Amino acid sequence: MLELIYDRELHEECGVFGVFNVKDASNLSYYGLHALQHRGQEGCGIVTANDVSLIGHKNEGSVRSVFTEPVLKKLTGHHAIGHVRYSTSGGGGFLNVQPFLFRHGSGDFALCHNGNIVNSNELKLQLENSGSIFQSSSDTEILAHLLMSDPRMKRIDAIKEALIYMEGAFAFLILTKNRLYAMRDRHGLRPLSIGKLGDGYVISSETCAFDAIGAQFERDILPGEIVTFSAEGITSDFYSKDVKHKICAMEYIYFSRPDSDLLGLNVHRFRKESGRILAEEAPVDADIVIGVPDSSLSAASGYAEASGIPYEMGLIKNKYSGRTFIEPSQSLREKGVKMKLSPVRSIVKGKRVLLIDDSIVRGTTSKQIVHMLKEMGATEVHMRIASPPIIAPCFYGVDTSTYEELISAFNDPEAVRKLIGADSLAFLSMEGLQKAAGDRGLCQACFNKQYPTHLYQEIKNANKDGKF
Repeated sequence: MLELIYDRELHEECGVFGVFNVKDASNLSYYGLHALQHRGQEGCGIVTANDVSLIGHKNEGSVRSVFTEPVLKKLTGHHAIGHVRYSTSGGGGFLNVQPFLFRHGSGDFALCHNGNIVNSNELKLQLENSGSIFQSSSDTEILAHLLMSDPRMKRIDAIKEALIYMEGAFAFLILTKNRLYAMRDRHGLRPLSIGKLGDGYVISSETCAFDAIGAQFERDILPGEIVTFSAEGITSDFYSKDVKHKICAMEYIYFSRPDSDLLGLNVHRFRKESGRILAEEAPVDADIVIGVPDSSLSAASGYAEASGIPYEMGLIKNKYSGRTFIEPSQSLREKGVKMKLSPVRSIVKGKRVLLIDDSIVRGTTSKQIVHMLKEMGATEVHMRIASPPIIAPCFYGVDTSTYEELISAFNDPEAVRKLIGADSLAFLSMEGLQKAAGDRGLCQACFNKQYPTHLYQEIKNANKDGKF
């Protein structure tokens, strides 16, 4: 049996990108999706609209491998939606690669989705009992069937009614021949922003994609909002008045690129401030500060500045090693880690190392990194985590769905320290996390078990005995 022996310990569901009324929309989508590639590498797709028909192409693989120049030339039109995927709900495979393209008598449409619908099992069963036939195992397809429940309804009214039934985290894009709809869940768990490009618009999971194509940030789509782009202009509707601002804290901590802005706060600034606060909360005597590439480097620099301890590049990430599938023996597992991360012996040898990471999930990677640093001559390795302990699963599009895979769910920080072999360990406090975010509302369910939505059957599957 082959298995993935090393990868970063958290994955988000995916990223979405849309274009309306811009020439060569497929090319823009290519660059936009490339900027979002960190949000999913298993598959990608683009559907374009040219006022006559919808044309799509998708496949498993990276954006660069799936979209060659001949493929992009076939995707004509001034409107488009695109998607990069990392599978959580429904699993992987070609059938689950998005956008989904549907041919229907009331009008063809395509849709894609970032997030996870927590009542998907209930909705799917109801729809199947009413005659719906699903082509994929993805929860995204549920929206298409809900939209077609009454083909006589206007599209915007059908979208509003469909979203009322859906609970969880989502940022949806829907494309027709002459319209593009963009929407967020009523808690705002997943990000989605609008940018301006010439006479047209672009929509993206992260603002870093705007910079890649020269678009200007306009605004964030609000929780519960549906924005319609058409030849008549932009209109805004809300499918729910019961809205909250609860963006996923891990978007700031780990998922998003440091050059993205979420709700007016730059991700790099947030992470650096988290590091500063962590230095105040958990000081330690050390010779150097190093961060785990790449998402922890901002926090490491913040900790170094606040503490006065020199910042060093003590770990190097091999960006060309790819995903490593080999026999799962312990010795080969360790070699797999070294293909991804390499300590710099001359930097860490004989030093008391302060190691900054953004989070600890399962603990296996942390243990291996601590071991490597000591193997390279570090006299001490003190670990500081720029987020609180992850004690509960996420059901909103992050691949931590059981308590058993979370090392902090059943172990206090001292027990975790012993398990990973560090000389000391401390986490950012909940108060420190909120201080770094300012007055922005955060979903912190993975840190405090306070889920913003009802969890339906998911809660029963979180643990074998169904208990928190």
